Amino acid sequence: MKTAIVLTVAILAQSIGNVALSKGMKLVSGGSSDSADFSLIMLLEAMQSPFIWTGILLLILFFVMFTVSLTWADLSFVVPVISLSYIVNVALAHQFLGESVSETRWAGTLLICLGVILVTKSGNTPKHNNAYGLNQETRPYQT
Repeated sequence: MKTAIVLTVAILAQSIGNVALSKGMKLVSGGSSDSADFSLIMLLEAMQSPFIWTGILLLILFFVMFTVSLTWADLSFVVPVISLSYIVNVALAHQFLGESVSETRWAGTLLICLGVILVTKSGNTPKHNNAYGLNQETRPYQT
């Protein structure tokens, strides 16, 4: 249960953080997509944006939650579950950034969701050899 809560917080923090960064950078750049427009002045403006700072703080929270979840679960489980953030990112970008999301893009996000379901239903590998050749539980701290 605690792993599910931590992963949910991680997914939401990453997705909202990405949207906040995107919103902040679009405001700073004035919506320009020309990479030649990027300058030191734009960087200084970005550092004053509350959207940028919110995004940075949420992505730090994501990293902490991701790291914590790795103490309780296998990487081969955590990374696919974290990939649910792709779906949340698309939904939030459509809702809050006004991005147009095609049916093909939605189909791709649903395929990701299906893959996550398959991975979470795959079960655990009970033992592996550590660096010393000794068998140990792969999740010694899971409750």
